[in-house]
Parts: sequence; structure tokens; C-alpha cells
Amino acid sequence: MAEMLAILGGWKEARMTDKSDIIKQATERVLQLEGELEAEGAASTQGDELAHARAMLHQWVDSVVAVVSSPGVGRVSLIHDDGTESRISSPALPFRLSRPARFDS
Repeated sequence: MAEMLAILGGWKEARMTDKSDIIKQATERVLQLEGELEAEGAASTQGDELAHARAMLHQWVDSVVAVVSSPGVGRVSLIHDDGTESRISSPALPFRLSRPARFDS
């Protein structure tokens, strides 16, 4: 029993990994997948590069004039003010955008 608790304790510690480690692992995984597709990527995780990327994303989102959320396929389509479309593939985002069902007229 003590061995089992020690193993579970180690598992719990592994789950409680530092947030920066989780971010680093996620960005490395994405870059590795893009490398397999022979499409190079760049990761911004801190400092001026991240601040710039976030500012550009805010501008991009502010140009959205319509949103089509498709939870069944895990996709959100954005229509921008210049008529272009952008698609975001995400299992979570469509659900975040969905409103709860209402049955009271």
C-alpha cells in the first residue's frame, strides 16, 4: 500500500508541473508537428515577442463581424470586415462560444 501511495504521490507531483513547463512542452509539440509537415513555425512565449503577437491577435479579433460556431466538428469560422474567412480548429472554443439552451420562450 505504501508503494502505491508513493507512486500516486509521484503522479500527482507530475500533474502539478510548473505552468511554464506546460507551455514549453505544448509549444515544442506544435513546432515538432509542423516540422514533420515541413512547415517551420516560431514560438513566442514571453517578453516583447509575445506582447506583439497578442496585440496583433487582438486587432485580428476586433476585425470579426460574424462568428459561426460548430461544436459538432470542433471548429469556429470567423468572418472579417474585409470579407475574408478564418477558421479555428479547437475542441473547446465552439463550446465556450455556445450559449446554454433555453426552454422558456
